Amino acid sequence: MTSRRGLFLTLEGAEGVGKSTNIEFITERLQQQGIEFVLTREPGGTHLAEKIRELLLGVSDEPMSELAELLLVFAARAQHIEQLIEPALASGKWVICDRFTDATFAYQGGGRGLSVQTIEQLQTLVQDSLRPDLTLILDLDPTIGMERANNRGDLDRFEQEQISFFQRVRQSYLDIAAADPARCKVIDASKPLEEVKIELLAALATGLERLEETRN
Repeated sequence: MTSRRGLFLTLEGAEGVGKSTNIEFITERLQQQGIEFVLTREPGGTHLAEKIRELLLGVSDEPMSELAELLLVFAARAQHIEQLIEPALASGKWVICDRFTDATFAYQGGGRGLSVQTIEQLQTLVQDSLRPDLTLILDLDPTIGMERANNRGDLDRFEQEQISFFQRVRQSYLDIAAADPARCKVIDASKPLEEVKIELLAALATGLERLEETRN
């Protein structure tokens, strides 16, 4: 008997929104419910994709061109999908991913100002029809987010961008959510952690309920 395809859940947001803490909370809930899942991240997720992540996030004397950045993101994603995401989903496992292609539209599209049409073309080439089933977007004022990021220690190449960059990233995420409200749920990450967790659970329950209706 063929196992039912797993669900693809992504968490999105700019720097300092608390993705790691809230992903840990979600995965604990899934474990309690006996749901098999794979936890992964982008860029990265496989040995080779993690190598590309190092190139993308590392600070170098040689400036990286915006197009090179975009192509590296999708190169890592192609490897990630083929080696980890698709096999896990096909086996019936859920995939919980810290960022996915929405981040590319937000960072390279909104932040860098690269062509949305070009990103869409690469999305189709690399992903075919693969899209997240549910996306939770943690939203926070970039000023607060960057204060949190600075408190964590050394900043990576993206974290060293100007605040205006992250304002564009945030707006892009909100635009994505507005354009696809059935898939995307925006969570106010400025609230106390316990309140954020309540919102996450509610968004997760609502989103999964709708998914079940479409899959049955």
